[in-house]
Amino acid sequence: MNRYRTTGSQGSAEPGSGGRVMTNKLGITDQASLDEAEAELLLKLYEEVFASLAEDQPLDTALLKHWHHRWLGSLYDWAGEERQVNLEKDGFPFAAARQLPFLLRELDQKWLSRLTPCNGMSREKAIGAIAQVHVELVLVHPFREGNGRIARLLADAMAYQAGLGLLNYDDWKVNKDDYIHAIHAGLAGDYKPMVERVRQAVGT
Repeated sequence: MNRYRTTGSQGSAEPGSGGRVMTNKLGITDQASLDEAEAELLLKLYEEVFASLAEDQPLDTALLKHWHHRWLGSLYDWAGEERQVNLEKDGFPFAAARQLPFLLRELDQKWLSRLTPCNGMSREKAIGAIAQVHVELVLVHPFREGNGRIARLLADAMAYQAGLGLLNYDDWKVNKDDYIHAIHAGLAGDYKPMVERVRQAVGT
């Protein structure tokens, strides 16, 4: 079911889906339809966010939870809430669910309060800030679903505030192994690989 291996109560499946689709408010039982619903709602979220985001608006985890709820609240009961399940993908475990309250406070204090908003930053400083915040957020993986997309929305918000426009993620898709390596490198505090990925996404 879904893209993750999970444990815990939020790992339940929608009845009639053969255990392949997450429980959802609309009773959708095939993954393609659920993916389509998520994509349509994400587009609406982007329109909402960038219609109101100020260049000097601080970005924090409370805002990320708000975005997540606005995006997926019509689909999932747990939208906007910290996940209660442990997640791993391709054998890589993300932060344990029990550690999330501490890790999200740390994300606010050590990263978001220091590196956002990016208005007034040089191009290179903004790229470095986006890279660091992106790695740290992905490693925490605070939500049951949609972490990568919320992380990209945050990266876009930071880039927008820095005057760089929205990012182009084609490189991240084409060079997926390089992107994954960049995330893993961040575990040891090495952000240089992700800086290069963000630089590619910013473009010329």
